[in-house]
Amino acid sequence: MDKQNWLIIIQDLIDAKEDLGKLETQVHSANYPDDIEFKITMQHIYHHLNFAWNARNILPDEYAHQSQMDFETLGKFPTDLYFD
Repeated sequence: MDKQNWLIIIQDLIDAKEDLGKLETQVHSANYPDDIEFKITMQHIYHHLNFAWNARNILPDEYAHQSQMDFETLGKFPTDLYFD
């Protein structure tokens, strides 16, 4: 197994958790987001979760110098996350 880059992983998990918390607060206060706002928030949450998984083995220098294509690829739903 490759060495995990926990600094990258934790930052993406923190960002996803912040967005989830904001959404939860909105819903609890009956300040429901409209469909567009909900979609954008969910895309952002998924992006961070996907990134945490897909970038878990990237070295910090590679992470800091990724291309736009790398950024888009790392933000996609994982192809190697299997469910039994």
